[in-house]
Amino acid sequence: MSCLQTIADYSLRSIGIGERLLPRSDFTLCQQFTLIGSGMLQNIYFGTLALIAGFVLAVLLAVGKNSANPLFRKPAEWVIFIFRGSPLFIQFFFAYFLFLSLKGVSGFFDPLTSAWAGALVVLLLNTAAYSGEIFYGALQSIPKGDLEAADAYGLTGWPRFKRVVWPTMLRLAWPAYTNEAIFLFQSTALVYFSGFPAFKQMGDALYYANYFADKTFNPFVPYPILAMYFIILTLIVISIFGFINKLLNQHLPQNKRQKIKLRPRLIR
Repeated sequence: MSCLQTIADYSLRSIGIGERLLPRSDFTLCQQFTLIGSGMLQNIYFGTLALIAGFVLAVLLAVGKNSANPLFRKPAEWVIFIFRGSPLFIQFFFAYFLFLSLKGVSGFFDPLTSAWAGALVVLLLNTAAYSGEIFYGALQSIPKGDLEAADAYGLTGWPRFKRVVWPTMLRLAWPAYTNEAIFLFQSTALVYFSGFPAFKQMGDALYYANYFADKTFNPFVPYPILAMYFIILTLIVISIFGFINKLLNQHLPQNKRQKIKLRPRLIR
């Protein structure tokens, strides 16, 4: 089988398109690059949807935690504390058995016992908690002069939040939020170990890397390929978030613009 035929057969396998059966012998570099790259589509799916939905929830949590009303502040504080205070790996296992119990109550919860939905919910809540704390810190760091200027112009409520608080919060939080986004995409590799089963063997990148490592008894080929794909994904995320960061700071003088600094986390 030629490399082009391998790409045609397996490049979209992780989303259910192409050859159903995995290679059984004569494992080539092309097969490993193609299938692990195909699995990255699942990681991108988890990371992108969790990032978008988690961003919205994170803003709500930050605003809630910053609220003077305890009915909004206390729930936000507890959600942030629970998901930041417990390991993501444990959250995956706890959520899986919780969803499995709920499945017996109603068929509505059936999708949550699969990786494509259940693991996504866990990643969403986890990144929302971390991002919510980042945005809360940004809310606390908004210069008082900006708020006083808004008051002087008669801005209150939603107009004040939309025109002054929201853009300033994003500008202050964006470098730290970029690191959270990078770590979120890297955390998608944990889905393989989470207990959530892959749908019809359409697994993520680590699923295929582990398959080749088991079959060839050589982990020094598939895992470096997997690492290479994640490095490329990280560079893409840095580029996109760096561009957004420039847009958020374009009104500021050059010497006052915040630059994104990567701070890798070794453990979460």
